Amino acid sequence: MNNTTPLLSVEGLNKAFPIGGSLFKKPRLLHATRNVSFTLNAGETLGLVGESGSGKSTIGRCILRLHEPTSGKIVFDSTEITTLSPSDMKAMRSKMQIIFQDPYGSLSPRMKIGQILAEPLKIHTTKSAAERRETVLEMLAHVGMRASHADRYPHEFSGGQRQRIAIARALIMRPEMIVADEAVSALDVSIQAQIINLMVEAQREYHLAYLFISHDLSVVKYMVDRVAVLYLGAIAELAKRDDLYRTPIHPYTQALLSAVPSVDKSERTEKTYLSGEIPSPLNPPPGCAFRPRCSRAIPRCKEEKPVIHDVGGGHMAACHVV
Repeated sequence: MNNTTPLLSVEGLNKAFPIGGSLFKKPRLLHATRNVSFTLNAGETLGLVGESGSGKSTIGRCILRLHEPTSGKIVFDSTEITTLSPSDMKAMRSKMQIIFQDPYGSLSPRMKIGQILAEPLKIHTTKSAAERRETVLEMLAHVGMRASHADRYPHEFSGGQRQRIAIARALIMRPEMIVADEAVSALDVSIQAQIINLMVEAQREYHLAYLFISHDLSVVKYMVDRVAVLYLGAIAELAKRDDLYRTPIHPYTQALLSAVPSVDKSERTEKTYLSGEIPSPLNPPPGCAFRPRCSRAIPRCKEEKPVIHDVGGGHMAACHVV
């Protein structure tokens, strides 16, 4: 693949969920994502951050077509996947995998670990049962598990072990990209570090690209190359990791980063407090969606929705006052 061509390109992604409705009443539309666009290069990690309900997980699931996008264009490995048939999409999924937040909920309780890990090989390859077993045992060893674990059930493992198993399942087809949807947020801090290091090592070995979805800005800072900050389904700011953490531009990003605790006095910033709650995606405010909570809002913010633009050096922000 040409190095100048992104592995993943998302253009104008919109996803709306119908809410309510009946025979005599049209459903209301909950706009979970609004005109989201970004790229992801091979071997790169892009972080998606924001409050709960900002659309992070919806974006990840739309990319894998676990949710069907309402509109927009998604190109993966030079193939537009939004128009693929179910059978073609099934084949494409061997190249793009997902790690869910809850490993126990994503592992079938009725299947042994060896069966769970062998299932993708059974679907996507022509390997014999013996070859599948060998591959499973190799992958278990790769993620720090024992061969004997293949004959146990998910409930026999701790949360950290189950997440290692989930990572093994995602890696077993040697994908090009993994969507990590809050992959460490349900784990203890000490276990988080082990899982993060495992993911970093896997990225180096397999040249993986990660779409790393998280609300934990400390974890994101360690993991990613670039960061996209989401607010009410739209990208508020997008920049290289160091640029965003050093000089956040959007008032929302500034507020998020000011809330991150730090033991290093040099990294502490003046606290920025947000007033009010995140608006409902069923009834977003006119103009800038962040305006009701922003201390820097001007009249234009109420009348005109800001368009994300380059404020210098590839640092993108959707704000009228920068």
